[in-house]
Amino acid sequence: MSDSLRVGVAGVGTVGAAVTRLLARQADALASRTGRKIVVTAVSARDPGKERDADLKGCEFFADPVALAASPKIDLFVELIGGAEGPARTSVETALAHGKSVVTANKALLAAHGLELAALAEEKHVALAFEASVAGGIPIVKTLREGLAGNSIERVYGILNGTCNYILSRMEREQLSFEQCLAEAQKLGYAEADPTFDIGGFDTAHKLSILTSLAFGVRIAPEAIDIEGIERVSLADIAAAGELGFRIKLLGVAQRTAEGVEQRVHPTMVRKTTPIAEVMGVLNAVTIDADAVHELTLVGPGAGGEATASAVVADIADIAKGVRSAPFGVPTAALGELRRAPTRHHEGGYYIRLSVPDVPGAFAGIATRMAERGISLESIMQHGGARRSADRADQGHAAGEALRSVILITHATSEYLVREALDAIYADGVIDAPAQVIRIERE
Repeated sequence: MSDSLRVGVAGVGTVGAAVTRLLARQADALASRTGRKIVVTAVSARDPGKERDADLKGCEFFADPVALAASPKIDLFVELIGGAEGPARTSVETALAHGKSVVTANKALLAAHGLELAALAEEKHVALAFEASVAGGIPIVKTLREGLAGNSIERVYGILNGTCNYILSRMEREQLSFEQCLAEAQKLGYAEADPTFDIGGFDTAHKLSILTSLAFGVRIAPEAIDIEGIERVSLADIAAAGELGFRIKLLGVAQRTAEGVEQRVHPTMVRKTTPIAEVMGVLNAVTIDADAVHELTLVGPGAGGEATASAVVADIADIAKGVRSAPFGVPTAALGELRRAPTRHHEGGYYIRLSVPDVPGAFAGIATRMAERGISLESIMQHGGARRSADRADQGHAAGEALRSVILITHATSEYLVREALDAIYADGVIDAPAQVIRIERE
């Protein structure tokens, strides 16, 4: 092992610049902790002349990140480009093939190609480290892979997208609509111009697929995740949740069941008394249910230059010390195939909001269909007074018809039965508007 570790950074945007600053600021401390001097010797950027919030004097610039990955002038390649394909994938493959360890924050790349990359790293006896890929500054990867190695994990779930948490928090605190909060998130830079990847739940799903592999020793399977975003969450849902003692969060949940591993991303009602319900704004949180530690919750910044850089530098420090763990906790060949547990078999409580015509017998018909399937109702509430449908048909109701918002909270039941009951209610013509269904996560 040489006296210094030469680092090449591909992508010198917000996170890349923060990594170089942090390495410079903590240079002496890192040298003491690792026994080696860590030096950024080269970077890759599309525009070498662009002004950046980082001191890159003395660094060699590479226009092509693949050339940087293959360069004999670096020992460690840090990929901060992003994306599952293109230069990100090719440069990481190149670095590993040349016997260089890799640090990446790229959850999309890992969700799509993590297993192949891990196998290549194992073949070349180098490290593939990705602490920054999930939950930013929260050390969740090391916690699952190393800190809880002596535990059997039953469930891992959390708030994995700061944009969605910011929107839901502002809706609750300031009584602003989803559209207003999304526009503000875009203005502040928390959401992209096209926010679908965040608000649609896909970013959370990529991160969840990585956590599932680490927690349960299975191969990454993002295609086996049931995904719902937060687009349909309304102020009425936020208000009803508050009255019932809940708060709505977009959760990614992976859970061991008798039928296999259940993976799901969706808006969820969590009791206000739980730690994860207190996580507001752009913060992330992950809760782990395990046999020895029982419940463990980690909370922290899930994005941002400094927080993500903290995780990247932690991986660099491990590699400088010679630490090389199997990327997913066990050798890639030992990872099991994920046996998918159907979400429709998921059991728990459900929040169901219906727009019901204000006519005799309407609600009785709904209650009958629920009872026929053995669905027990914990509470029933009418939210707000009657309203008139619009001049034109309001989601299937006759013009001018009086509608009432009725909210049902079920005892534990299966999603299959809830959906079956709703299909029967639609078929009866009692309601035509789609019901709002939100799962209630057990404590």
